[in-house]
Amino acid sequence: MHQTVIFLLFLFIQSAFSADLLQNSDFETPPLNVPKNSTPPFQLLSENSTIPGWSFEGTVVYVTAGKTVPLPGNGHAIQLVQDSQINQTFIATGDYLHYLLTFALAPGGQNCSNNGSIGVSAPDSHADFVYKQRYGKEGWESYGVYLGSWEQQESVNLVIQSQETDSDVNSTCWPVIDKLFIKAVETLAPGNDNLLLNGGFEVGPEFMPNSTEGILLESAPSPVLSALRQWSITGTVKYINSENYFVPQGNAAVEFVSGVSSGVQTAITVKEGPPYSLEFSLGDANDSCEGNFVVGARAGPAAQNFTLQSNGTGSAKNVSMVFKADSITASISFVSYTTTQTKDGIFCGPVIDNVVLRASRGIKSAAKWTVLIPLLFLVVVIL
Repeated sequence: MHQTVIFLLFLFIQSAFSADLLQNSDFETPPLNVPKNSTPPFQLLSENSTIPGWSFEGTVVYVTAGKTVPLPGNGHAIQLVQDSQINQTFIATGDYLHYLLTFALAPGGQNCSNNGSIGVSAPDSHADFVYKQRYGKEGWESYGVYLGSWEQQESVNLVIQSQETDSDVNSTCWPVIDKLFIKAVETLAPGNDNLLLNGGFEVGPEFMPNSTEGILLESAPSPVLSALRQWSITGTVKYINSENYFVPQGNAAVEFVSGVSSGVQTAITVKEGPPYSLEFSLGDANDSCEGNFVVGARAGPAAQNFTLQSNGTGSAKNVSMVFKADSITASISFVSYTTTQTKDGIFCGPVIDNVVLRASRGIKSAAKWTVLIPLLFLVVVIL
């Protein structure tokens, strides 16, 4: 009976938070009058065309993967030329959920410079993305972004729009977008063993299926509006998984890839006076990133540098520091003090994982079970 309840609860949670909310999110269902097995790599859509699941405005091109445009899965994608956009409305699936988008971005051809950016907009957010060279081995990159939080059954309009970044308006190198996936996650509740929310970085955007690369996360000044839930981001970090990288603990971790000043930060309410301990894992991602990694950790008023000599084959060490809070809010941050590249010229850096904040004298934050009570009630009803 006990195992059955846990299994049903697991299935319910998976179906509630892992379902893709977008139609034709990989653009494999072709636009009107474009055959699915069509061979031309670029096909300009006319005003009479329709993209199943999507609306579009401006100059939009249907792209077939090949040597000219490498794409995840070698399928199809959409190129947004100057002043064009695609959009789709999806329905929020529940209250108090936060929606995270993962998508693939590629240049529009070979030897293309960063000729245009993509703007991703939802009712509560907007962010711009430019394809970055030398951040991965593939000819495309995946990005994660926080979209927002809405009430159940609310209609949400997702807009992907091209944005000019230079004066070459006739270039054919406009960026290509593919493989969009929206993930809904709960508002996090504190637990007994760690005062920090998402200290293991397990809650973030969905990893791209069949990809050996991580997800690039751009600067997010607020932990509330970050795809890496509860952590703000400076510079560019790579969200990595244990399937393709070395992760010290669990399924996910963060790698600081944009060099000096890239990092993550959060804050926690504490009690002044008693000592606290901050523990975390410092390692490398097993991505051939060799070097002398230096990471600065700050916890409340205390700051300390930690060093890892990496040979790029996947290793980690557990380190800790103790501090006394001098205010009711303690900032916890990690920042890279080194810029590192692999022999192939791919930007890389130190990995941070398993960040745990503990207090002495029994000061702990009780776990909140209120989120699970409705789910348990549902399972009991089913049984």
